[in-house]
Amino acid sequence: MRKPPYRCTLAGSAALFALFLGGCGKQQQTRTDFSMGERVPIGQMTYSVVESAWRTQLGESFKIRTPEQRFLLIKVSATNGTGKDVSVPLLTLEGTNGQTYRELADGDGVDNWFGVLRTISPGQTQQGNVVFDVPLTSFRLRVPDINESGFESYASVQIPLRIDPELPIQSPINPDILK
Repeated sequence: MRKPPYRCTLAGSAALFALFLGGCGKQQQTRTDFSMGERVPIGQMTYSVVESAWRTQLGESFKIRTPEQRFLLIKVSATNGTGKDVSVPLLTLEGTNGQTYRELADGDGVDNWFGVLRTISPGQTQQGNVVFDVPLTSFRLRVPDINESGFESYASVQIPLRIDPELPIQSPINPDILK
């Protein structure tokens, strides 16, 4: 028994449509969440968060700065993969509750400060510390995609809460040694 021609046409059209849709795969998802130490490619920039450290104060002697909460220093590396100079804006931290904190524009007392005016030449890498005054918790550092249209998308780098002692802890003197 022969199948009616409209059934064959319908079945052939459905198969052709399925093949067409199969070739229109989703665009590749771009990864936007990274861990410290990983390379973070976003647009033509590549970032890396090298380390983080908490401080209760910055500076020395008569030039001591104290935070409202705690200072969080984050060592960042940024590489310009574009063909022109790029200015990296102040960075932003996002807390677990969604609240955001802007990087401080004052680097007094910060060793190897990344700076406020940070222009990176094509093919060059700049590394330095950025500083935030934030509560003691874990964060996500937003690193921007700097592009022609001025639109900034971003990737996030997890900054886990890790407390390091600021000064080495000295052990008490054993009284038996003094005898």
